[in-house]
Amino acid sequence: MTDPRLPDFDTMTPADFENFLPEIFANGDGRVSTDPRLQTFLNNNPDCAALVRDLEAIADQARSLFEPSDPGDSVWSGIQNKLRQQSTEEDDDLPDFRIPQPV
Repeated sequence: MTDPRLPDFDTMTPADFENFLPEIFANGDGRVSTDPRLQTFLNNNPDCAALVRDLEAIADQARSLFEPSDPGDSVWSGIQNKLRQQSTEEDDDLPDFRIPQPV
């Protein structure tokens, strides 16, 4: 199904492509370079193909900024060990308020 807002992919010019590129990105799956409708155009217009590759790389990097990442068990273990170590060091700095036991 063709989107009536988009140009004819077989007859569009590089200027048409640049004007409609935001809509092409929005109406696709985010991978303009693999859109079968654009393969001939991109093969015939290497500057447009380079622009698409650059924009896809930027989009990939931007998406990766929002992906949650789990630092893994070794990081959590390291944090836990550091907290235990600091807790022990702080206990050593506290005055001794123990009540003396009768002898």
